[in-house]
Amino acid sequence: MPWKTLDDMDLAGRVVLTRVDINVPMEGGRVTDMTRIDKIKPTVDDVIAKGGKVVLLAHFDRPKGKVVPEMSLGHVVEALAGSLGRKVLFGADCVGDVAAAAIAKADKGEVVLLENTRFHAGEEKNDPDLAAQMAKLGQVYVNDAFSAAHRAHASTEGLAKLLPAAAGRLMEAELRALEAALGSPQRPVVAVVGGAKVSTKIELLANLVTKVDHLVIGGGMANTFLVAEGIEVGKSLAEREMAETAREIRHRAQKAGCQIHLPVDIVVAREFKAGADSQILAVRDCPPDAMILDAGPKTVAAIEAVFAAAKTLIWNGPLGAFEIEPFNAATNAAAQAAARLTKAGTLISVAGGGDTVAALNAAGAAEGFTFISTAGGAFLEWMEGKTLPGVAALG
Repeated sequence: MPWKTLDDMDLAGRVVLTRVDINVPMEGGRVTDMTRIDKIKPTVDDVIAKGGKVVLLAHFDRPKGKVVPEMSLGHVVEALAGSLGRKVLFGADCVGDVAAAAIAKADKGEVVLLENTRFHAGEEKNDPDLAAQMAKLGQVYVNDAFSAAHRAHASTEGLAKLLPAAAGRLMEAELRALEAALGSPQRPVVAVVGGAKVSTKIELLANLVTKVDHLVIGGGMANTFLVAEGIEVGKSLAEREMAETAREIRHRAQKAGCQIHLPVDIVVAREFKAGADSQILAVRDCPPDAMILDAGPKTVAAIEAVFAAAKTLIWNGPLGAFEIEPFNAATNAAAQAAARLTKAGTLISVAGGGDTVAALNAAGAAEGFTFISTAGGAFLEWMEGKTLPGVAALG
């Protein structure tokens, strides 16, 4: 890979400015989901083991360049210390004398967390002066925030150009997983793309059909592709105005040798609620007053057959309305099949995106996947084939 990792850096006796994403949900002053905090521990531990002093840079919420007390990173210090098992000192600014004093106070093995980078208007503008002020605080830069790597901000892109730079362990794991999925994958490669709207994933689909051998389309997006083929979908969610775009994507796939898989049977209902009366029908038999809310068992069997013949799977989005039963059946069954094949050693499986993580967790399949990205927007932009500024700056 063109970027350095912690293994390539001499950190002994050096202050290591470490960009992390600990933009965690909070309620009543308490962190309600520790996932992002827990994931930075390997990098923190490794930097300290190599003799470095860890100084964390991070954003929190959207203060838009102003100091907003309720968006202070001071609120996460206790949770951070508990997760890391280390004393965490807090600096009430991310630049200047206040930050420098906090860093100077930290003893060996202790961690410094600096205040919300977005309290400075120059952060989101990638202001070189702000990046230079940050750079004065340390000797090495480590980016462990892949989820913020699609933003060219002072702490994600500008700072990386001013100091010796490397990827942290979480960033490294994300990049290796994505390289294995789309960069130089073992073939055949299958991608699952679900969700509500084609319009939000045009670039994703257009890129994937040139990179993968099979593309499985699910959710409301599949309905739009069905409409493009002249199939009636009743009251289902569908972007009828995107039918021509769907046909263009299918044409592009044919030219690239990518096979698109759409539902061959469907689960329909008249109401969108848990436990609603539902029917399994052939894909062309959707009643005018019904909604397609999931793929049927024949579709699932076809998807499982594609998975069984594949070597690599990349997954973004559910196959149906997975949030409520019984319309989670297709997503659950396909996810569990992918997990089984991964555990058997025949499939490399990488998944990402908010709904995707929730769906795979709900299916009990997440732990069986090779890698689950929690990066959201950065994961999608990588799948779209875009250059991520925070990654490019490490090269």
